[in-house]
Amino acid sequence: MSTGQLLLILIFAIPICGIVFSSLEKIARYKAKGAEGGSSETAQLSARVQALKGEMDGVRQQLAETLERLDFAERLLARSDPAKVPEPRAGS
Repeated sequence: MSTGQLLLILIFAIPICGIVFSSLEKIARYKAKGAEGGSSETAQLSARVQALKGEMDGVRQQLAETLERLDFAERLLARSDPAKVPEPRAGS
């Protein structure tokens, strides 16, 4: 292994280690804070999670509708000029 390769590995490894250890520290703080109590915070977090799940369901529905419209448009284009239409996507 050359010095350049070792230097490149260190350049990428140091920030990654920092991110990992920072995340672990945040998790440890969160667990320690949760062990102390805080049922109101837990209820607030639960409510936020439920709200985000609802928003995510809405986004999924919009994405499904958009994909249906895209497939419809591709079929219309295929009728007019089959050479211009891309190949169907996997999963469609």
